[in-house]
Amino acid sequence: MTRILFVCHGNICRSTMAEFVMKDLVKKAGLSDKFFIDSAGTSSEEEGHGVHPGTVVKLRAVGVPVGSHVARKITQEDFQNFDYIIGMDDANMRNLERMSNPSIWGKFSKLLSYVGISDDIADPWYTGNFDETYEDVSSGCRALLQQLKYRKDS
Repeated sequence: MTRILFVCHGNICRSTMAEFVMKDLVKKAGLSDKFFIDSAGTSSEEEGHGVHPGTVVKLRAVGVPVGSHVARKITQEDFQNFDYIIGMDDANMRNLERMSNPSIWGKFSKLLSYVGISDDIADPWYTGNFDETYEDVSSGCRALLQQLKYRKDS
């Protein structure tokens, strides 16, 4: 089973959006039994809170099911237990490296790197633009799934 952890700052907007988008893509591909997908934050600021209402509205509008979720901070166990730890922006990547051992940095990547660009996924907490965030998250998740399916088929 491939274990993917999406990470942003607070774990209420971008990483949860990526978690639910990826779960939906995996389910539609008939691969739910092959993946474990979760999300976390690099900060404890939002710990215990649910999914941001803007994320819920956007995902429902595009037909992506939103499950129950409680924001949490990434743990040392997560660093060991997940195969892919995917950040949303450069700040997330710096925080992940600061919080972990260099021996596992190979598990880290930015979501948009899977579409071949180094851009950050804008934080809708600040921008208010959940549409733009969804487009980037969706593109990244589709590309990630394609790469993972290719690796499994090879």
